[in-house]
Amino acid sequence: MDFEERLQKAIHRGRLRGDERAREEAERALSEDDLKRLHTGYRLQLSDQIEGCLAQLPGHFPGFDFQTIFGDRGWGGAASRDDIQVGGDRKRSSLYSRLEMTIRPFSSLHVLDLAAKGTVRNKEIFNRNHFEKVEDADVQNFSELIDLWVLEYAELYATQG
Repeated sequence: MDFEERLQKAIHRGRLRGDERAREEAERALSEDDLKRLHTGYRLQLSDQIEGCLAQLPGHFPGFDFQTIFGDRGWGGAASRDDIQVGGDRKRSSLYSRLEMTIRPFSSLHVLDLAAKGTVRNKEIFNRNHFEKVEDADVQNFSELIDLWVLEYAELYATQG
């Protein structure tokens, strides 16, 4: 086999590899879109549950306000309350309580991420994250965590409030 034939074969192999690489990138781009779509579906379902759970706190703890959260921080909700405490020496202090839960936006990490932060009377009682790969995410597990964390916060607030 002379040099010209070997050159032609090398060029052919290179073109095949380039075509294969382009095809793999196209498949990855498609899977990226699929992951985004899957994340969006989970986010909608879980953020609705977060809102439903947190919106019930004001009914049990008067003074709490509920707000929906959406945007670059994530989607979900928060229930918060400001109190004023007057001491025996008529000294006033402000007390802040808040539970915030969000599903964080889709990122290059391809994870479904639930974030929660609870504060009772100016003391952070928990700051948690739970995440799983989007393609492996167990939505039922996330749903149970949302319920559990809201119930835990309500119990801790009732204890200290």
